[in-house]
Amino acid sequence: MIKSMTGFGRSEVEDGKRRVTVEIKAVNHRYLDASIKMPKKLNFFESAIRTLLKEYIQRGKVDIFIAFEDFSEDNIVIKYNHNVAEEYLKYLRQMKEEFGLEDDIRVSTLSRYPEVFTMDEDNIDEEEIWKALEKALRGALEAFVDTRIKEGENLKNDLVSKLNGLLDCVAFIEERSPQIIETYKQKLEGRVRDMVADVNIDDSRIIQEVTIFADKVCVDEEIVRLKSHISSAKDELVKGGSVGRKLDFIAQEMNREANTILSKTSDLEISNRGIELKTEIEKVREQIQNIE
Repeated sequence: MIKSMTGFGRSEVEDGKRRVTVEIKAVNHRYLDASIKMPKKLNFFESAIRTLLKEYIQRGKVDIFIAFEDFSEDNIVIKYNHNVAEEYLKYLRQMKEEFGLEDDIRVSTLSRYPEVFTMDEDNIDEEEIWKALEKALRGALEAFVDTRIKEGENLKNDLVSKLNGLLDCVAFIEERSPQIIETYKQKLEGRVRDMVADVNIDDSRIIQEVTIFADKVCVDEEIVRLKSHISSAKDELVKGGSVGRKLDFIAQEMNREANTILSKTSDLEISNRGIELKTEIEKVREQIQNIE
């Protein structure tokens, strides 16, 4: 299956003690670039989260938002930092001596200074937290992948339609090219006959000139390669998977062949179809940028 690189997923898990909410969204990117925003207490799990992501996502700029609520109250402890309080007290007394201030230091005042008292969680059960976090992550990732698959199917259908349109342009150029050589031959014969009226013409010389012209304007090889590239692109779309980069490379090769066709032709109709071909290939390339 084909996946789009844009998507969104959300999941919430609550087990009575805690609630974990995960939201994931992504846009196009050449590689996998994941940004994780979560509470500081969950930083320990960042490596595990990134490893889990790679099970579901190969490419895209992914933003992950994790909210964590802890409903338990029996694991909160207040810590008194004696050394910090002692440092504050030492400098307060130093200020009193230096500036001749009144000594009005009270316990209630000192206790309000930063880090004298801190609240901390005691005996954090990392295994239980990860269990809830992983469940929420997988739920969000599965929803996220589902949206990518649905959008990917639309992209696939659109690309197949565009590739069929390319084949129409190629078919026109393929049919038109021999006509150009035949028209050139007739014009050349007419000009020579006008110049040397009633004189026998060396047909081999005319054939030689036509052959030289045909070699210069022949686009058979480019047409064969274009057909092959279009067929390869269709096969990759059917095969599915993470094919965005490969399809982009194929589209570049198609564009190269179209440029060569345009550089070889002086025929207005082929030039117009060649320009149309390049325009449609560019549309294909733009759409491919949305595929994982």
